[in-house]
Amino acid sequence: MITVKPFKALRPKKELVEKVVSLPYDVMNKEEAKRMAEGNPYSFLRVTRSEIDLEGIDNVYSTEVYEKAKENLERFEKEDILIRDPQQNFYIYRQEMNGKVQTGLVACTSIDDYLEGKIKKHEYTRVEKEIDRINHFDYCDANTEPIFLTYRSDAVIKNVINQWATNHLPEYDLVTDDGIKHILWCLTDQSVIEQIKERFKKVSALYISDGHHRTESAVKVGLKRREANPDFTGEEAFNYFMSVIFPDEDLYIMDYNRAVTDLNGLTEKELIEEIEKQFLVEKSEEKFTPTSRYTYGMYLNEQWYKLTAKEDTYKNKDVIAKLDVSILQDNILSPILGIEDPRTDKRIDFIGGIRGLEELEKRVHTDMTVAFSLYPTTIDDLLTVADQGEVMPPKSTWFEPKLRSGLFVHTLDTE
Repeated sequence: MITVKPFKALRPKKELVEKVVSLPYDVMNKEEAKRMAEGNPYSFLRVTRSEIDLEGIDNVYSTEVYEKAKENLERFEKEDILIRDPQQNFYIYRQEMNGKVQTGLVACTSIDDYLEGKIKKHEYTRVEKEIDRINHFDYCDANTEPIFLTYRSDAVIKNVINQWATNHLPEYDLVTDDGIKHILWCLTDQSVIEQIKERFKKVSALYISDGHHRTESAVKVGLKRREANPDFTGEEAFNYFMSVIFPDEDLYIMDYNRAVTDLNGLTEKELIEEIEKQFLVEKSEEKFTPTSRYTYGMYLNEQWYKLTAKEDTYKNKDVIAKLDVSILQDNILSPILGIEDPRTDKRIDFIGGIRGLEELEKRVHTDMTVAFSLYPTTIDDLLTVADQGEVMPPKSTWFEPKLRSGLFVHTLDTE
């Protein structure tokens, strides 16, 4: 049984929404964020990446950065850049990219559902990144960005949401610079809200698609508020965190490719000979994009290769070991190229499929030596891994399109 709750969103004034919305905080560095927000005092990056408003601050985890985020969020509300809805609503968020459509419910989800394992994860988190978002949410007294969740599609929920979107005008309808369409509806009817809440009680689990650090941090901020308020009832805003919940069949996972700086002391001929022990290696006359599991592209010295994994690399393996990312790691990256821990090894980089195979070629021509293209992890893989209480290898999934930040904020209202 899953608990979802409507909330009074803090969201952009309609005529300013295109200036407010931004990419998520974790897909750019400080310099990129500063360029994106340049000349735009309304950009939500001034909240999520508030260091761009501070000169001479090199440590993006300093107290001044979190204080500035709080100051900017309060200024946005005071100046009516962001306006709080007068009643608790659900919201419907639809994204359209290259003909693909995903429609999600914006709601608050329960920290208890997460603590009890009903909101399932599939990745490890890093302590320093958790601490950063804990401080950010804590100082802002708000979930400034949503968690990206999914669930096994429920026809009733999907039908109710799509009917509302069909029969009502959207609050926002915009296209961002990357060509992605973003549409938001306010779902205000109490009877429909109750219908959705009751139907989610029949959903057995939610799954984190993207935002593991934000989830863990939001939950820990909620627990901190509970400790400070021992008489809490469970209904306070800090018992919930803001999420966008998409049905699994809507989601689009792209490839998450790899590039390595050097050949670990091997010649190109020796590298290929080692790879041939577990893969069929064929030259490709063009960029190779895998179209099925257990096939890989390799770009080396201006030549593309098709690698096909031999059966014993995946036959009779468990759900983790037979993932394409695991087969590459266990049979090439670790034993041949010496990448033992891809989380910490500085010799490897990960490149989202949205950048295309051209980016792999570019990196090999500049700061890398060899690159690998992979077949995307499937949503079924993600759900299966999470259901078994396992975690995927790092950088296994790249979801597109990314949720835009600034469309809605969930305040914890504890000050």
